[in-house]
Amino acid sequence: MSEALVSNFNERMTNWYRLNGIRSHLSWDQQTIMPPKAAVGRGETLSWLAGESHKQITDPDFGKLVSELEKIVDELDETTACNVIRMRREIDQATKLPADLVKELTSAVSEARQIWQKAREENDYQMFAPQLQKIIDLTKRKMKYLGGDQANYDVLLDEFEIGMTMSDYDPLFEGLRARLVPLLEKIMMVKESIEEPQIPSDMIFPERNQDKFCRIVSEKMGFDFDAGRMDTTVHPFCSGLAIGDVRITTRYDEADPFSCLYAVMHETGHGLYEQGLSEEHRLSPRGQAISLGVHESQSRLWENQIGRTTAFWEVVIEAFKEKFPDMPSELGPEQINRIANSVEPSYIRVEADEITYNLHIMLRYEIEKKIFEENLPVSEIPNVWNEMFEDWFGIQVPNDTLGCLQDVHWSYGAFGYFPTYTLGNLYAAQLMEKMEDELGDVEEIIRSGNWSSLLTWLRDNVHSHGMLYDPSELIEKATGIPPNPEPFLRYVEKKYGELYGLS
Repeated sequence: MSEALVSNFNERMTNWYRLNGIRSHLSWDQQTIMPPKAAVGRGETLSWLAGESHKQITDPDFGKLVSELEKIVDELDETTACNVIRMRREIDQATKLPADLVKELTSAVSEARQIWQKAREENDYQMFAPQLQKIIDLTKRKMKYLGGDQANYDVLLDEFEIGMTMSDYDPLFEGLRARLVPLLEKIMMVKESIEEPQIPSDMIFPERNQDKFCRIVSEKMGFDFDAGRMDTTVHPFCSGLAIGDVRITTRYDEADPFSCLYAVMHETGHGLYEQGLSEEHRLSPRGQAISLGVHESQSRLWENQIGRTTAFWEVVIEAFKEKFPDMPSELGPEQINRIANSVEPSYIRVEADEITYNLHIMLRYEIEKKIFEENLPVSEIPNVWNEMFEDWFGIQVPNDTLGCLQDVHWSYGAFGYFPTYTLGNLYAAQLMEKMEDELGDVEEIIRSGNWSSLLTWLRDNVHSHGMLYDPSELIEKATGIPPNPEPFLRYVEKKYGELYGLS
């Protein structure tokens, strides 16, 4: 009897994942190569697919099937038990939402993507504001269905990192600010009396050469281009469409080679996680990434703790200067690494240094709390953003493209997403400390140019587990201790203390 139940369950589950794979593929196409005039038709198709996906996951027969398996979950094998538990969460979340709301929200975010992109290009927040208002209104409706009359921002936070609430993030962010702000102040005082190396302001880094160099780095990290591809978009992202089909994206700035490089390393980190998931368990929760916080730990580890080191630049300097032969000869690995790690309050989150990056996240977190806890009007978002930014970073935001329009997340309704970036930083540092304990001097491994042992460790300790454990359980299993901000704070205080000669 249980075999028949499991077989029926597996068939329904895999079909649901196949349908969502089609949605992901169309969404990737929408954000990369789709012609602008296809937006309306694509929105209609995605809305219909969202409705079909919702219909499948909320089918009462599927719910009953899962309920039957829950009664014997202790008798099931580990993988099936995992899939039953995770699908129960999916069903419970979906059954609370009316199909019409799901379709309406999908249609709204599909339309918003194109509007946001144009508004960002033209620095016109008012162009985007009505659609943002619509998405916020729909999200508030969704919150009430998911959390009842007492629903708050916690409902959205839990969507992206299981179990995390404002009561977790508030003290975490307060503690980070208490250590990061004084560190930033010390660094800025030192910067007043030193001359840091710089790339000549008139240098041009051709897009085609950036693309070639970044592909070299991505391959060296272990990304399999026979099982993935890299394309261009407005806001870089990674999409794991299926086993053997992982898409990463980047953008180019011909005045700044680091913008593209570290975007590629970041998205490749995501891509390596997707390529490291179990092929045996594809089309099931056991074969999916557990959370965005864990996902971000993979991207931030490769981007920062490996990519922003002198050892990394010693390995790639020859390829870098081959692609950009006009680079001054006096800029060697150490100098280039200093440039890549220069601390300076700046407008763009994805290009921020490791000291100020989390302040960018905290700002967005506080604004989202104001939107959903205090009903901050959409019309006031730019003003609140700019005032908070100047207060926290000490610089005025010159326009909304460099301010509240810079991120794509709100255009697709991803409220509650941003805090997972900080969790990723914390998890990454904790994983790196354990990796160092088990593999030896990671800096020497990076310097060797053979990074396969690093990827293998991550595959064994993170990627291969899929959704078998909750995020905090996974980190504790991998490192031996529960998630803790101290490894990250030790990491940045040591790294930037050495870079800037702080006592």
